[in-house]
Amino acid sequence: MRKITKTVTVGGVQVGGGHRITVQSMLNASHMDYDALKAQTMALQTAGADIIRMAVPDEEAVCALHKLKSKSELRMPIVADIHYDYRLAVESVAAGADAIRINPGNIGGEDKVKAVVNACIAEKVPIRIGVNGGSLEKHLLAKYGHPCAEALAKSALYHASLLERLDFDQIVLSVKSSDVSEMIAANRILSEQCDYPLHIGVTEAGTIRMGTLKSAIGIGALLADGIGDTIRVSLTADPVKEIEAGFDILKAAGIRKSGAEIISCPTCGRSKVDVISLAEQVERRFAGLGESIKIAVMGCSVNGPGEAREADVGVACGVGEGLIFARGEILRKVPEAQILDALAEEVEQIIGN
Repeated sequence: MRKITKTVTVGGVQVGGGHRITVQSMLNASHMDYDALKAQTMALQTAGADIIRMAVPDEEAVCALHKLKSKSELRMPIVADIHYDYRLAVESVAAGADAIRINPGNIGGEDKVKAVVNACIAEKVPIRIGVNGGSLEKHLLAKYGHPCAEALAKSALYHASLLERLDFDQIVLSVKSSDVSEMIAANRILSEQCDYPLHIGVTEAGTIRMGTLKSAIGIGALLADGIGDTIRVSLTADPVKEIEAGFDILKAAGIRKSGAEIISCPTCGRSKVDVISLAEQVERRFAGLGESIKIAVMGCSVNGPGEAREADVGVACGVGEGLIFARGEILRKVPEAQILDALAEEVEQIIGN
């Protein structure tokens, strides 16, 4: 069962409180190249990103943020990512940022943290506290000897307490690590000790293949525990790939139901059709489908309909042909060359009904 946390509103998007789990990414185009920055922003919006984050290292980045927020076609909230200079956080709020991401430990003294909090209170802008192994306080490193789950969680809770003392509770917490087990353990501790919404993800996860695998394990384990309100799959890749991977993880976890889910057998010696190629074609054919539907591609006409009886529609392949079935019931037999079109016809009929 999913833990119900506090609700924090980022722009028009509600995070926590049992609302749908949102998928985030971060812009990596340079703020010095506004056209590239805008193009990447719109590509992420088209990909379905719920929230995006933007690094704000200087005044020019604040200007680029303001320019992005002034575009009427932009529907996603933007989180300004701030390190060290509290003034950039205050200016980002004024520029229209929908949330501020800080680590209060590297912003400066309490007076500077208070300046950020006051700006956020005035504009009803939440703060995401981000903690990772590289930003732990010296006393925690001295106590534990190295970054660990307990230290990460204690750091995040300590920084949340600083904001609470300033009468601010519109907080999202994030503790991340490149170590999957450490990241899982830290978030479990946080979930037990507070009710703030949690942003979860494996930081520095790597390239598309390993980064997606590590993220699926880390994020998936927490989601299975009912932990997590918003996610980011951190990849060394085009940010659009992060959104795609995030949706795939939520879909695999049974949390988001939109779009086509393709189930397919691993093939064996009974297969008489190139099932691998066919499954890839089916995945491409229905990639843009908005409605929730499960499509099966099975290599054996003997066991296929029975093994995939939970699929809305599917095909079980034989020698140069396929049995089209729905919910385990065989509908018709078609030649191999017509399988894709036959599946499309059945999908259209299901959606139409």
